[in-house]
Amino acid sequence: MPRKLYKYLGPGCLDKVLAAPDHVTLRCSYPKDFTDPYELFLTVDEQPDVLAFYQEVIGKMPQFPVTCFSRSPVIIPMWAHYAQNLEGVVIEIDEDILAEEVPKSGFGDIEYRDEPDPIVKDTLLMAHRIGKFRYFYFLMKRVVSAAYYTKASYWSHELERRLITRDSEVRREGDLMLLDVPGRSVTALVSGARASEGTKRAVSRYAEEVGCRCLEMRIGRTSATPYFVDGAGKPHSCGDQGITLCERHCEECNEPMASDGELCSWCRIEESDREAAASCNSFRVLAAFDLLKPYIEIMEGSSRRTEK
Repeated sequence: MPRKLYKYLGPGCLDKVLAAPDHVTLRCSYPKDFTDPYELFLTVDEQPDVLAFYQEVIGKMPQFPVTCFSRSPVIIPMWAHYAQNLEGVVIEIDEDILAEEVPKSGFGDIEYRDEPDPIVKDTLLMAHRIGKFRYFYFLMKRVVSAAYYTKASYWSHELERRLITRDSEVRREGDLMLLDVPGRSVTALVSGARASEGTKRAVSRYAEEVGCRCLEMRIGRTSATPYFVDGAGKPHSCGDQGITLCERHCEECNEPMASDGELCSWCRIEESDREAAASCNSFRVLAAFDLLKPYIEIMEGSSRRTEK
């Protein structure tokens, strides 16, 4: 089963990331430059001599370029934070194709923890107590793995997967480390639900140049999970194989449906349903006699007294 990776971008990054039709440019960073202050997972509570030894190990840790992805394109906090409040774009990348082009690189899912891995701590104590070369080697390997593939649980919504590469695989542009990956690895470009028409046109143009699908994000009414539509308005959702065409969807609004049926519940609302709902709305009666505002003022005053 092909694995898909997702890169969330603000609208201002498109021209940099998709500057050429034959490749996509991804920014890389060293672990020491990550924004999370707990990224290297130095939160180990031990005796001072053990901590000094651990600090010595951390200081020897190799620094490799890293670029980060998500395993899902439907994470609203990611759209809000990394894609400029749903105004940006998500790139869908085929990991298998990407791996072929960067064979010296490795991929791994992030493990979310609020405490250090007990295996790391046990290895630390063993290496400190015995001091043999192989224990130091085992500790180095486990510390490096924890540093590159562990984050605190408050990041767990990101569903992060990382690509760890080598300095020889990246190019420098001022202070930036950039990794150029083949355009054929891009399988879809998705504009956000609040993307401007200019961003949508740019995404469509880039998709045509790269030769991938062009999709737009939609916010539905029956689920808190967004969906996507292509240029023909056909709905897509995200599953184990990435973003794929929906088999079941509402024939009127095109929102994906969990069960078979021609229309979703929202699109089945009839005028008689609206009339019945209006007749049950007691506020309409108060409004008809100009009593709604005084009633709300009385209720709010009562609520404030209760809170005190």
